[in-house]
Amino acid sequence: MDLKSVLAALEAAGTAQTRKIYRRHGVRDPLYGVSYAVQGKLAKQNKHDTELAIGLWESGIHDARILAAMIADPREIRSSRLDGWVRDLDNYVLTDAFSDLVGQSPFARTKMRKWIRSGKEFVGAAGWSVLARLARQDSELTDEELEGYLETIEDEIHCRKNRTRHSMNSALISIGVRNSKLERKALAAAKRIGKVEVDHGETSCKTPDATAYIKKTVAKDRATEQAG
Repeated sequence: MDLKSVLAALEAAGTAQTRKIYRRHGVRDPLYGVSYAVQGKLAKQNKHDTELAIGLWESGIHDARILAAMIADPREIRSSRLDGWVRDLDNYVLTDAFSDLVGQSPFARTKMRKWIRSGKEFVGAAGWSVLARLARQDSELTDEELEGYLETIEDEIHCRKNRTRHSMNSALISIGVRNSKLERKALAAAKRIGKVEVDHGETSCKTPDATAYIKKTVAKDRATEQAG
């Protein structure tokens, strides 16, 4: 599909109800209000079409940018392109989709290490979201480096911007379920941190309690291993 036809398909699939839901989650216009079911179908039809993804992102339309993050080839996307796109982030829904793309790219560790230092809310959130993904699956991240990130989270989480705090909490959880050593350190850090306050706007969303979530996930993983 070409850019014009994909944009037309997105616009036709948008609904007022979905636009209302997205706006409650902080998404701004221009916005069509396309469900993720439709986005998934379009993504399958246009998988790894980076040229189309670039055109979709440049449209500035939220739904088109979500699809762009879903179809861009993470092996092909340029480092400079990711640096440009991260500056466009203005809501956590798009930030999560973008972070998933970055986490699959060859630049994941480089971008994560750079962006987690940012004072900009969604750039920082993207960095910590990428770390949350890498902590569970990237063997090249050492325990020592992850322990350093735990210290940063503990020292800075309460003074960072709103959605950055949420992503830092997610990274804390992911580090904590990596192995038993990091589990102990993450649980200790979570206890000292206490409750993480995040404003979720006009939604019922809540920031997970790191201690409870780590324990629950570790128990589930162990049960799966024993069953296998």
